[in-house]
Amino acid sequence: MSGSVGADLESTHAPGYTSADTERFLREDPALKRADRDDFARDRGRVLHSGALRRLATKTQVLPPDTDELIRNRLTHSLEVAQIGREFGADLGCNADVVDMACLAHDLGHPPFGHNGENALARIAQDAGGFEGNAQTFRVLTRLEAKRARDDGRSVGLNLTRACLDAATKYPWRRGESSFETTKFGCYADDAEIFDWVRAGAPTGEPCLEAQVMDWADDVAYSVHDVEDGITSGLVPLHALWSSEERSALAQLAQSTYAPQLDVDLLAASLADLVGSGVIPRSHDRSRADVAALKDMTSRLIGHFVSAATGATRDRYGVGPATRYAARVVIPQTVLAECVMLKAINARFVRLTETRVRLLAMQQEVIAQLADAYLQDPTRLDPLFAEDLRRADDDDARLRVVIDQVASLTDPRALELARLWS
Repeated sequence: MSGSVGADLESTHAPGYTSADTERFLREDPALKRADRDDFARDRGRVLHSGALRRLATKTQVLPPDTDELIRNRLTHSLEVAQIGREFGADLGCNADVVDMACLAHDLGHPPFGHNGENALARIAQDAGGFEGNAQTFRVLTRLEAKRARDDGRSVGLNLTRACLDAATKYPWRRGESSFETTKFGCYADDAEIFDWVRAGAPTGEPCLEAQVMDWADDVAYSVHDVEDGITSGLVPLHALWSSEERSALAQLAQSTYAPQLDVDLLAASLADLVGSGVIPRSHDRSRADVAALKDMTSRLIGHFVSAATGATRDRYGVGPATRYAARVVIPQTVLAECVMLKAINARFVRLTETRVRLLAMQQEVIAQLADAYLQDPTRLDPLFAEDLRRADDDDARLRVVIDQVASLTDPRALELARLWS
């Protein structure tokens, strides 16, 4: 490796992409390439073989990974998002490997206990740059996951191409820079150098098409699959979905939590339409017939959501290949309402139950305990993070190392360390 920053002059690029899209922040030796794979396939391989992806196997999706062997974890969710996104993106003309890679990578920054752990770390890091799962994903890809390093030893993570890093960036702005009313952001201040390189020439605040494809594939996967898991675990009472009063309550929850721009009557009607279509089964007792009916529901809903978005996007932008900033994903309002109502079902019957709320409180205590333990005794840090701590030059930087360490933990390891250190 030359160790210099700049374009890989011998890179190849797929149709619809330019040499700038296949550029890497750190130039790599062309002799390291395999002739049978292009740059984007190499990037997908780097994510697929990363330790960060493997750790998702024991991180919470919605229910803890030890709840039931049939319940999804963060890794199986990511694999399903990748399958949905790859086909959806290819239908629009995106490079399938770029979208596949972005989908595989989209949750790499999630800490133990999913969004609950994310909220706990955000409070701890509030005065030191914050914590956000998407910004942490960018940090994993460009710093924490070891693959390439500069001559001075500073890691550049997996050293992915510009197009792939951009595709994994759902919120292309730094903390506090968004014009939207959101706490979401895609980059910490001390990761700005590579972030600015990735976004050079891109429209301000606009995610690329591949990132939008990943985002919708993620929405589709977790809205459908989380309801499937809720039904499988017996937490979602299917009979309630046939009640107009329950649908109205779910619509209120959906609007207040997920989609304030959508009308409550539209939301309630969208679930009534889904129920009336016969796509949602009336019962589930884990018999083979009922498992088959539930799987049929999943397939039909995913196909419906993806085909509707494909058709609406094609209607607006035409049938030619679309990549990067040539188009935006279009989601019909009625389809978005259906998706949002599925999220509300999961929220109402799984995430907001009294038992679940108690579990969330315990998990937040574990995160806070671990962060304090690492701060009080840095010798507990894993070797990679101990190396980062030696480079840290102020208290905020040291806290960031601790945050990175805690975020990297799996659910079981976090719980075990908390037990050992209590």
